[in-house]
Amino acid sequence: MSEPVLKRINIRISGLGGQGAVTAAHLLAMAANKMGKFSISNPFFGAEKRMAPAESYVRVGPEKIFDRGELVFPDVIMVFHPQVITMQKSYTAPFYSGIKEGGLIIINTNVDLLTKEDHEYLEGLNVSVFECDATHLALEIGGTELSTNMAMIGACAGITKVVDLPALDKALQDRFGKKYIASGGTATLDEAIKKKYAKKEQLLEANNNTMKKSYEIAAAWAETASYAAALYEPA
Repeated sequence: MSEPVLKRINIRISGLGGQGAVTAAHLLAMAANKMGKFSISNPFFGAEKRMAPAESYVRVGPEKIFDRGELVFPDVIMVFHPQVITMQKSYTAPFYSGIKEGGLIIINTNVDLLTKEDHEYLEGLNVSVFECDATHLALEIGGTELSTNMAMIGACAGITKVVDLPALDKALQDRFGKKYIASGGTATLDEAIKKKYAKKEQLLEANNNTMKKSYEIAAAWAETASYAAALYEPA
């Protein structure tokens, strides 16, 4: 029996400046390309400053994608920071505006942030909500809150299977892992380059481990949910 075929999937990422929402979109798109899929990612934000609203969009599918810009009707919404919900620090309010029927929302939180009305509305659309304690995973495994976006990427991939872990690893290497080559430099310069490269390798490993753990947790959750099946056409 042949594998099912991925439908077009539209992902909206809502976060705050400095959380890596734009980088996350870029990495997902790069990983999709590594798998031979078509993708487009683009950011949307105002004045560049930390803790200001920031959005990014990813479109992935089996055929060429020509539309770009703001994503009004997403299949998946990723919320990188609780304040997107609690303080409406978002360009899209409410944060789930436009979510498609049978869609998925991934929230970086360890508590339920939704109101009774939110739950009722989303349940009416058969939308699945996955609460991912991404910041905790980032601190525990990655050693820095800056790995939060890696945990969120892992959760998205673990549930939707829009990209796999090998493709994400390749995307990370392309984005952050360019090797430093010493040629004709002094011994002091060579040593500095080695130290810088070693530090980058450690960062890549920490990010990869964070992403992998989140992927595993989310994939286990997805086995009890019906969302992922909605992404595929029968072969």
